[in-house]
Amino acid sequence: MDHSQGTLFPDRLEDWIDDDNAVRVVDAFVDELDLGGLGFSSIDPRATGRSAYHPSVLLKLHIYGYLNRVQSSLRMEREAGRNVEVMWLCHRLVPDHMTISDFRKDNGGAIR
Repeated sequence: MDHSQGTLFPDRLEDWIDDDNAVRVVDAFVDELDLGGLGFSSIDPRATGRSAYHPSVLLKLHIYGYLNRVQSSLRMEREAGRNVEVMWLCHRLVPDHMTISDFRKDNGGAIR
């Protein structure tokens, strides 16, 4: 297919992720956790200002990075913008490396 070829309907990320892909397990696992009970911060959004990334999105990204040996916050940011599995897992959100780093620093105990 030509790179500039248009399509009638855009591809869905769902079509690119197999039913037995490990990212589905990560997604289901994190969705079942009581993040507030585990000690994660920023569970409830603030009334003013730009809303923060929900801790579940950042935890999914962290677990994905751990399982795939992606430890650097910069590399995780890059993966979120180019890796289809991570795009599916994070709902196409691309947190920057400082957000990922701060999440790890601020929630180290809860992650453990």
